[in-house]
Amino acid sequence: MVHWDNEKNGSKKYKSFQLPGAKPHYNPDRPGQVEHIKLDLELDIPNQTLEGICQIRINPVRSGIIDLTLDAVNMQIESVKILKTAQHFDYDGEFLKVRLKQPTVAGEVFTLSIEYVVVQPQKGIYFILPTEHYPDKPTQVWTQGEDEDSRYWFPCFDYPGQLATSEIRVRVPGNMIAISNGELVEVKEKGKDKIYHWSQKQIHPSYLMTLTVGDYLEVKDEWRGIPVNYYVDKNRTAEDVILTMGKTPRMIEFFSQKYGYDYPYPKYAQVCAADFTFGGMENTSTTVLTDACILDARASIDNRGSESLVAHELAHQWFGDLVVIKHWSHAWVKEGAATYAEVLWTDHEYGAEDAAYYRLGEARGYFSEDSGRYRRPMVTHVYREAIELYDRHIYEKGGCVYHMLRTELGEELFWKSIHTFVNDNAHKTVETIDLIRSIEKASGKNVLFLFDQYVFRGGHPEYKLGYSWDNDNNLAKVTVTQTQDDLFDLKLPIAFGFVEPKSAEKLAENPDELPVLSLKTFTVRVFEKEQAFYFPLESKPSFISFDHGNNYLKQVTLEYGLAELKAGLQFNPDPLAKIQCAEAIAKKGGLEAVRALEKSLLEETFWGVRVEVAHALAEIKLDQAFTALAQGLADTDARVRRTVITNLAKTKTQASLDLIKPFVKKGDPSYYVEATAADCTGDLAAALSHDREPSKVIKLLNTVLKERAGWNETVRSGAISGLSKLKDADEALEIVLKYTAPDVPYYLRLSAIRSLGAMGKSQSKSKTAQILNRLQSIAREPLFRTQMSVVIALGQVDSPAAIGILQSFANQETDGRIKRMAEEAIQRVQKAIGKDEGFKQLREEFDQLKKENQELKSRLESIEAKAASKSSK
Repeated sequence: MVHWDNEKNGSKKYKSFQLPGAKPHYNPDRPGQVEHIKLDLELDIPNQTLEGICQIRINPVRSGIIDLTLDAVNMQIESVKILKTAQHFDYDGEFLKVRLKQPTVAGEVFTLSIEYVVVQPQKGIYFILPTEHYPDKPTQVWTQGEDEDSRYWFPCFDYPGQLATSEIRVRVPGNMIAISNGELVEVKEKGKDKIYHWSQKQIHPSYLMTLTVGDYLEVKDEWRGIPVNYYVDKNRTAEDVILTMGKTPRMIEFFSQKYGYDYPYPKYAQVCAADFTFGGMENTSTTVLTDACILDARASIDNRGSESLVAHELAHQWFGDLVVIKHWSHAWVKEGAATYAEVLWTDHEYGAEDAAYYRLGEARGYFSEDSGRYRRPMVTHVYREAIELYDRHIYEKGGCVYHMLRTELGEELFWKSIHTFVNDNAHKTVETIDLIRSIEKASGKNVLFLFDQYVFRGGHPEYKLGYSWDNDNNLAKVTVTQTQDDLFDLKLPIAFGFVEPKSAEKLAENPDELPVLSLKTFTVRVFEKEQAFYFPLESKPSFISFDHGNNYLKQVTLEYGLAELKAGLQFNPDPLAKIQCAEAIAKKGGLEAVRALEKSLLEETFWGVRVEVAHALAEIKLDQAFTALAQGLADTDARVRRTVITNLAKTKTQASLDLIKPFVKKGDPSYYVEATAADCTGDLAAALSHDREPSKVIKLLNTVLKERAGWNETVRSGAISGLSKLKDADEALEIVLKYTAPDVPYYLRLSAIRSLGAMGKSQSKSKTAQILNRLQSIAREPLFRTQMSVVIALGQVDSPAAIGILQSFANQETDGRIKRMAEEAIQRVQKAIGKDEGFKQLREEFDQLKKENQELKSRLESIEAKAASKSSK
């Protein structure tokens, strides 16, 4: 069943964020302030067991409390004591309810001591061990608390509103290192084991408490004398570690200055964990990262994702750890800030154009979720599980909101506001209103209008722009239409660009010198459905730049003349404006459009614009556009080459295949380019199935699978994806099925599992059954990424049988992310089945009409034949 939201009864509808079972969530009543949490742990790693004593020091907020309720899931509770006095308790496997023998007295501190055992936990703490199929997998233990999973490894008040100091003593095998929050107090040897004692002296919430254990390679660094260390499995190299995380000390300096508060903890550790269920987790002073982020030299050519991940998690040490959200509904405050930190670091390290393009990528990520998944306010307390809130609305859109605040306030007041927010709220909990108040305190500015429009309600403005020039009156007219339902009220800059052409004399002197560019900018208030603005100018502008700098989150459609679009593409200093012009030029089509885009592809200095121009050229269905696009294969930037290959493959011809196949046969310096070429080669071979290409390409891709193992199996995954496009070929299906076997390298296997879904779409009944049987058997496996891959695959298979398997995920899965994805996949499959069934019915009716028509035609021919026979007599 699909639920829909209709905002203000407008014409456009959006899927609801709230699924059945969603309800309002609030922090529980607070019996007192948790002052300190001490864990004394022993790990039995082979048996995946934890024995612990959890001591929680509580300062009661009021007298007379006799009942305490703690979160504790799937534990064996051995005893609950205060000092040496046992306390009565009830435990239902989810909540530990303690009946105190003596009522609390406000201000009189007491310590609750809970002895407990955790056996083979489902969440919270993860024991990673070698298996039959992966005997080389490292032995590790790591925890993951966010959002409410700390309750799976120690009893606690598991919500972010309680801040306390903490310490962990843990006994581990002697060959292993244990890393936790804060500073290392001591390491003691006990037989063949070691006992590590860590102490976190700054208060933080329970979800940020962490423990990681492994036989790590430790790479040491420092910042201002503070240890900055990296921990990875010993099969990695120190060179790859530095390549991936080596900029961390410079990042700490950068963010300390930007946020106006020096890094607040006694060390910073980054631990790369096997089978980690997130990209990264910002535990206080100890970030855990997926080991998939570790680069090698070739991967670093065109992968900045790992660097951005490091920056994101580091920024959380201020936004999230130092300044803690009071409730999950305000998670955007920290996640948006950490996402915007990626933009800040990109600007610092690679320049303003790269930063602007990075922002565009974030905006597009949010737009995709808003239009294709659901629309929601960024702040909402209505959900089923808090993990559902961790989406593109709070990350990508949140980052864009911080950038809009920076634009509204200006550089000085924005950073003054950030400094005020961080300093005033250090070691405290915050809500969205606290950010608003800090801005008002520091700047005197009231930015509630921006929060009301972008944060407390869903959506964003969608503008259609027109332009005309009145030559008689030297008047520029710009029309702005808001095409979305809920109107936005914003003050936006409109700039007019004037390009002074070079004289013949200057051109002869220096042909490479750029023309002189000047800008005249006006600020207008855009608040109505349709508005026309008139601007007196001294001469006709070369181009128009709406929301000059593109600092506001929006979508635009440009309806300018081709001359203005070409000038904007060539001369506008804003790369995002250039991209908008390229998209609009492509919609106009024609040879002049092709020539303008070709010129940009070959001459534009910024790689991000060239990427977008390649996309634009592919939208023009002319041979000249294809020829122009093909020139991009020689681009020096791997990201452009990759995009060109993707877009050449949209033209399903032998010429496309001939251009792309050499990148598979001979390779490319970039893993990603080579993988994209393999994928596209399969796609093109499927389209050229009348030739012998499919069998030749299957052989080629199978060779890649046998010979091109490498970093995270990127290239071989491209080959698997290419084979999945050849879904009508039995041999291709057999190969993909083969690579879903449990002994296949993990990331390659995940690609094969997902590719089965692509092969199951509009497939024959026998092959669909074969695919679903395989997916159903894999669905029983416990690893998070395996289950996610199965759900993604099943969501592509248009068969009622897929719904049954997905329903089992939705009913039984404990991870809220998988549960929600399964439910959304069920909706997609149901919709696809409905369409296909309707198409099938139309086909049957059409075939019946053809049959009846043929019968009528035969009867008519028979009658005509008889009539001709009679007339001949």
